Amino acid sequence: MRLPLSTVFVAFLLQQSVVAVAPSRRNYDTHDYYVIEHDPRSVSGASLDDVARSLGVEVVERAGELQDHWVVRAPKPRHLAARGEATDRVLATFEALKARAESRHDLQLARRSESVEARNVVSTVKFLERQQLRQRVKRAPPPIRPPSTTSASAKAAEHYGIKDPLFTKQWHLVNDEEPVHTMNVTGVWDMGITGKGVISALVDDGLDYRNRDLTDNFDAIDSYDFNDHTDLPTPKLFDDHHGTRCAGQIAAVKNDACGIGIAYESKVAGLRILSGPISDVDEAAALNYGFQNTSIYSCSWGPPDNGRSMEGPGYLIDKAVVNGINNGRGGKGSIFVFASGNGAAHGDQCNFDGYTNSIYSVTVSAVDYKGLHPYYSEPCAANMIVAYSSGSGKHIVTTDMGENSCSSSHGGTSAAAPNAVGVFALALEARPDLTWRDVQHLCVQTARMINPDDPDWDKTASGRLYSYKYGFGALDAYRYVTAAKDWKLVKPQVWYSTDTIQLNNGTMDEKNTMHGGEPIGPAGVKSKITITRDMMDQHNFEKLEHINVKVWIQHTKRGDVEVEIISPKGIHSVLAGTRFGDSANTGFPGWTFMSIKHWGEDPVGDWTIRVADQKNPREKGAFLGWNMIFWGEAIDASKASKFDLKKTTNVLPPVVDLNAPSTTSPSVATKTHAKPTALLPTDHATVEGEKTKPAFPVATSAGAVSPSSTPTPDEGWFSDMSNLVSNQKWLFGAIGVVAVFGIGSLLFFWRRRVARQRRANYASLPAGDDLPMSSIRDGGSAGGVRTKELYDAFGEVSDDEDVDEETHLQGRRPGERSGAGLGFHSGFLDDDEHPSTAGVSPGYRDEPDDQPPREAEPQDHEHVPPSPSGSGSGDGSWEHASQTR
Repeated sequence: MRLPLSTVFVAFLLQQSVVAVAPSRRNYDTHDYYVIEHDPRSVSGASLDDVARSLGVEVVERAGELQDHWVVRAPKPRHLAARGEATDRVLATFEALKARAESRHDLQLARRSESVEARNVVSTVKFLERQQLRQRVKRAPPPIRPPSTTSASAKAAEHYGIKDPLFTKQWHLVNDEEPVHTMNVTGVWDMGITGKGVISALVDDGLDYRNRDLTDNFDAIDSYDFNDHTDLPTPKLFDDHHGTRCAGQIAAVKNDACGIGIAYESKVAGLRILSGPISDVDEAAALNYGFQNTSIYSCSWGPPDNGRSMEGPGYLIDKAVVNGINNGRGGKGSIFVFASGNGAAHGDQCNFDGYTNSIYSVTVSAVDYKGLHPYYSEPCAANMIVAYSSGSGKHIVTTDMGENSCSSSHGGTSAAAPNAVGVFALALEARPDLTWRDVQHLCVQTARMINPDDPDWDKTASGRLYSYKYGFGALDAYRYVTAAKDWKLVKPQVWYSTDTIQLNNGTMDEKNTMHGGEPIGPAGVKSKITITRDMMDQHNFEKLEHINVKVWIQHTKRGDVEVEIISPKGIHSVLAGTRFGDSANTGFPGWTFMSIKHWGEDPVGDWTIRVADQKNPREKGAFLGWNMIFWGEAIDASKASKFDLKKTTNVLPPVVDLNAPSTTSPSVATKTHAKPTALLPTDHATVEGEKTKPAFPVATSAGAVSPSSTPTPDEGWFSDMSNLVSNQKWLFGAIGVVAVFGIGSLLFFWRRRVARQRRANYASLPAGDDLPMSSIRDGGSAGGVRTKELYDAFGEVSDDEDVDEETHLQGRRPGERSGAGLGFHSGFLDDDEHPSTAGVSPGYRDEPDDQPPREAEPQDHEHVPPSPSGSGSGDGSWEHASQTR
């Protein structure tokens, strides 16, 4: 039913209301829905009613909390409703209006009048988009029963008067086996801080407010079901338990039901979006729903964690997030917490997820109860902190669907995120005036380092340590809340956008067709952007927080591409590592990466980007262009302004001034994302974690590219020689190694010559006195043994011999010898200068000289199979789930 203008006017007056207005029910079977951004302040423009009439649509309601954005709809023709339209009539009408508005040949009065009307309509419509139903991915474990767990300390339950029967199994609160590895909340409870007055919203698959652990802490006013468009987020599907479990981690009541929440006197709301396809406008409305009352939005979902997706939020969702940052919580900003993703086993990285690599998100990865990195938890330069979750034999214990139901099988990064939300709720009770950036600053300042020997840790320019796996470290509630109580609020945010660099006339049009660019050869491609102090001062820029790096890269296999940014201080951020399953040929059409590894660094100087691939002759690519945005703290707070998001296209070169940052909405078709229960490995809680592997092996712990990586043209294959020469200790050490090697080589060849001379006088062994070669210590045998040992030291071994799984280096078991070599014949290092039969040493025979030689006995040679040439990968682009290559 079409809204009368009076209703629309009333809705407009209520735009600043703190009371959430329930959206109208949608019916996508009978209508197509659109979002119009209408500018009512345009002097010569048309009214919203005129725009709707010209486009043939009816106004439904305002688009969530987005000012001047309206949901409109148009009925589907009956004969096309079942099979869909080949051409969208509303969008086609708008394109026709734009063409008429731009026409300069309307000579007749009537046509001139139509042209003026068209210009009036077009000038007021800043954005028009048809809404497609999508489904986001929950990042949760499958419903499997965990192995038996060791109970937590009953003494803590007695001290705090906790009667919840499963509290002793909530190791993330009190950990008997590994006491240091907890969320460290008990000291905060001792302060009397339990989350009172703070509301967290679970943007998820619903929330079972009927569970006795959640009933008293459920906030119905700020809850809504965006899948079924009903007031309460009641779980309805058999697997709609994820949001309820996450809610229990945050705010399960202290009673006699299941367990207890980290902020057990805080409130939780439910915003149901994951139980079916959802449009961008509804997702945007969900992320702003009740944003004056709700402080934190817990988001344990995103694009598929399959190592093939590269997907980000559309324009409306981006705009809603910025709206929440600017206007939520009375201007202090909504706090968005996102799980990093569970796809590390598939080579996935959270910088390929436009939600987790947003500067507005607190991105949370996982560690297990031993403090080890679970193999499913995704690394990237956008990871801010880690929190505890499943792995090494334990799950997270929490609430579940049903009045008295409990879960002992929760986990994944989607369980790590609500643990962080619980800590933030405690901090906001202690300091309600914290802004969204203060929350992030406290994460950076107070995160606790774990596994200090892990090679993934790297010192940043500010002196802090950072890891792609752990971020700045584990979130510690006591340290966080204690610091928050005395925290000095940061000054407002500022930003600086660089000009866009085009390499070799690289371009991309609105259809993502790319031309030109610098070919990515064996040496890779480098480019740099120089930042001066004047640039920073002119933009009121004092301290650096986040950086964005936007790239245009063409490639026939996206998973082969590696992208790295190097700061003026020499700090390396790996933005994209290889993804073995990503075989998309769409490249990076203006994709934006984010890194927090440079937090607190002086940005002045040369920023160098390095793009390389795997040198596969069957795949090729080109680096077309890039730019950067620096985000940080203002010098003068009075001169700062709030960020205003602008809609642009992704073309290269950009058509707008980048000094006014903008966003691009990805061109995507309707998608259906699997729930995270379908993507998280079933053994996510049983496999032992690790603390010995770098997230991206191409980068060393010092941040320098390893020798195995491809050098760039100006680096050459000896890129570190200048550093070696500049450091005398290394220089003389290298000279010493070379000298020792040379002396050893001379000694080796001298012994070979002596051995040959001795062998000339060799007397064979008497018949019947067969001895193993290793037992002969005199005469001509010595040289043969040494040379064979040297050969074995360099030779390959069979599949039956030991192989180091990490380095793929092979070695013999004690007492074993290998007959396989480096691809040469078996006599490659034998002493005799003449060919010999395989397996028989040519330097002597085991028969007396006066007897005919015996036939050589058959030798058992182990077969060494050829090494695999590569790994399998997925097919086609995975950006559009409804399309195939």
